[in-house]
Amino acid sequence: MVESRESNDSERDADLPGDRMDLADDLRQGLRHAVYLMRGLDADGDWSTAQVGLLNMLAESPMRMSGIAARAGIKVPSATDLVSRLEKAGMVVRSSDPDDARAVLVRLTERGRETLDGVNQRRNAYLAERLDRLDAEDREALRRSVPALERLVRLQDSR
Repeated sequence: MVESRESNDSERDADLPGDRMDLADDLRQGLRHAVYLMRGLDADGDWSTAQVGLLNMLAESPMRMSGIAARAGIKVPSATDLVSRLEKAGMVVRSSDPDDARAVLVRLTERGRETLDGVNQRRNAYLAERLDRLDAEDREALRRSVPALERLVRLQDSR
């Protein structure tokens, strides 16, 4: 795992461009390792990381294919293939967009929601077991980081 670069005056250091680059590098590597952790867990399940990711996206709200592709960082044809596989499994359904008859919205089905709940419970139990191995200080640091990570993600979503 990536060892964090520490300093004596974090407020001062956060304002230096080089230190922001160091933080960006540490964060990128830490997130990459977290993704590998989830992918490894998903490898033991029935659903791929990409499929679970899409189900989680749709649990928030229905989305157009172009939005799915943009958020997942894939091309529209790949998003279409992913949606088609989940649609065949009864996890999602396509419907007309009431705001634009030319567009299609992808929605989570009840079966998809139930499946996602089970997958997320399994993922959460796995992570909780790992969190139990950390000391209280590390767990609190992770807890405090979640809101900042959520804000970081929203910056990407609003581009």
